[in-house]
Order: sequence, then structure tokens, then C-alpha cells
Amino acid sequence: MTELGERADVGALLRQWRQRRRLSQLELSNEAEVSTRHLSFLETGRSRPSRQMVLHLADRLEVPLRARNELLLAAGYAPAYGERPLQDTRMTPVRDAVQLVLDGYRPHPALAVDRRWELVAGNAAVALLTAGAAPELLEPPVNVLRLSLHPEGVAPRIRNLAQWRGHVLHRLAREARLTADPHLVALHAELTALPGGVEPAPPGAVAVPLKIRHGDGLLTFLSTVTVFGTAVDITAAELSIEAFLPADAATAAAVRALDDAR
Repeated sequence: MTELGERADVGALLRQWRQRRRLSQLELSNEAEVSTRHLSFLETGRSRPSRQMVLHLADRLEVPLRARNELLLAAGYAPAYGERPLQDTRMTPVRDAVQLVLDGYRPHPALAVDRRWELVAGNAAVALLTAGAAPELLEPPVNVLRLSLHPEGVAPRIRNLAQWRGHVLHRLAREARLTADPHLVALHAELTALPGGVEPAPPGAVAVPLKIRHGDGLLTFLSTVTVFGTAVDITAAELSIEAFLPADAATAAAVRALDDAR
């Protein structure tokens, strides 16, 4: 590839990421403390960014580590971040950290997923959420979003399904737009086509709860997300842990009783 080709490629990628973040050149130049003129030259290929500048702009644009490597390669530099399979022996500290967090949330359901929303690990309380789901939806690799919204999955037990679908689809659409991951784009299209409708969150609501039937009762959870904010390995950076915490005293008591019974 010619130097001009490298410059055009990295410039186009930087422009795409800026547009995905919905930032103007002026807004990005202010955030990155780079002149608008220089940023324009980088995006049009008239100037080639240094390795440090690529990483600096990627940081300001909150570009995922995987895509930062792509930016560096397009600019003619070596990747900065490694990627090891989660089962690699060198990833034992990461696996241990994930399990520690999952165990720490017990007796509340908590699960770890990768960038494509496929289940990596979960604690015993996840069974509260998946009870009654079709066996084929629980066969690895388990996509937790498909499992939650599929009519043969958790969806029939979700009391506020339309609101929960709206929350999940909005979140997935944003991730698909920001990452341009074809897998996430296809997953969003698949889940949008499933039945259940979409409703906005209740007026004045801070978060959309998950209201799920369990036996003759109703459990209400609020979800929280934990990520490895300082990860330097792509696999670790793309992991997230989602925990479902009781939204009321009745749910907290029911979850504790179910854990004691187990």
C-alpha cells in the first residue's frame, strides 16, 4: 500500500469514528486540543498522524481497543493491544477476577458476556432468570439478548416486556452504530423482528426495571454493568458483567430465600 493510501485510509477511519460519536471537527479539536486545521488535514489524508496522535484521538473518541489497532495499522504502525483467548493460561487472572465479581453479587443474578452478547460465565442465581427457556436457546454459545427476548426464552415471563424490549433494542442499536460490528447490526435486526412491541420507560423513571414472573410471584430487578476500565488486552476490555439487583424489599427477600433453598 502506498503512503498516500495509508493516509487516506486512516483519515477516513478517523472521520467515521468522529461521525459515529456525532462530534463536529471543532468539538473534537477542542476535546483533543488539536487545531481544526490539523484535524482536517488528518481526515483528508494531507497529513499523516503520528502513532501518539492516533492513540490520542482514539482515546478522545472512546474507540474500542480492537478498533484502535485497526487505526494504527491503517496509519502504518504496529498494533498496540494484544488479544488472547479467554481460556489462555495467561488470562487466568482475568477469569479469576470475573468469577470473583460474579460470586460477589450472589445471591443476585449476575453474568459475564463478550462484545457480541454471548455468555461467558454466570453465577448460580442466573437460573432465576432462565427458568423455563427452551433448551436450544441455552446451548452454547448462548446469546443473552436473544435468550431474553425470544418467545421461547425468557420473554413470556417478563411482565413489562415491551418496555424491556425498548431498553434492550435501544442499547443494542447504539452499540451497533458506534462499533459498526456487522454481527451486532444483524442481531439488532433479528431481535427487532421478534414479537413483543416496544414501549418507552415510564415518565420520570430513572431506569427500566426487569419485572419477571417466578412461580406465583413477581421479581423486580434493576441491572448494573461492570467493565474492566483499565484493560490493555482486547478480550478483557470487551467483557462486561451485568448484575440484576433487587428493586424492592419483596424481591430481595425472595431472592435470599431462593438462594437458601438452593
